[in-house]
Amino acid sequence: MEGLALVKVIVIALAVVAFASPATGQSLPGGFVYLRDIDPTILEDIRYAGSNNFVGRPLAGYEAADCVVKRDVGLALARAQRELAPQHLSLKMLDCYRPARAVHDMVIWAQNGRETPAERRYNPAFRKKDLFRLGYIAEHSGHSTGAAVDLTLVDLKADNSAAFDPGRAYADCTAPTSARAPEASVDMGTGYDCSDVKAHTAARLITSDQRRWRNVLVSAMAKQGFVNYSKEWWHFSLPGAGGPAYDFPIEARFR
Repeated sequence: MEGLALVKVIVIALAVVAFASPATGQSLPGGFVYLRDIDPTILEDIRYAGSNNFVGRPLAGYEAADCVVKRDVGLALARAQRELAPQHLSLKMLDCYRPARAVHDMVIWAQNGRETPAERRYNPAFRKKDLFRLGYIAEHSGHSTGAAVDLTLVDLKADNSAAFDPGRAYADCTAPTSARAPEASVDMGTGYDCSDVKAHTAARLITSDQRRWRNVLVSAMAKQGFVNYSKEWWHFSLPGAGGPAYDFPIEARFR
């Protein structure tokens, strides 16, 4: 009996230790947080951590597909999410904090003198060497301060099962949603990271439904203090939440 009791004590002790010692979260500098720690209901599809982006590979510093933001930004996003929930809508994060090394990676990509058909899907009307001059990519990004985010909306009642196939030759980012790469989100009129006038938030060459979705997103974000970048329907920043640019890598929230 004493031996059995001892075994029970050991089992209980191990269970308590396991419960009290979860996987250690990564420490972040400068008031940054993992968005999941503030609101785990917000969807995340961090595109620069994979191949479904205009470069076609993970960018430098994206070691995990986790959204990292300044705490004030995360709290504001959570408030927007609560406002959208009664409409059966969810935010979906496409990019959050972006290490400065990733921004430099974009610069090198734009200047490498090559342009593949897959890359052209994202800038059908421009050459990639002109994207900086035209304001579609910046050499110094607000994303690196933790105050800027890229995001879209997901209709939780819709079928969002369509997945990106890296081996498929999709139409360019301005094409109808049935022909371009799937976003698993509402139809905003262009794909994410589309460098084209049609992606300008107030673009005229979109349908009434596409404009309505853009207005829903802009309104929900503006209500929480976010400002939209006029050339990108997906890009928002929170004034006053930033600071210096950072270059720490994005690591997995838990190891």
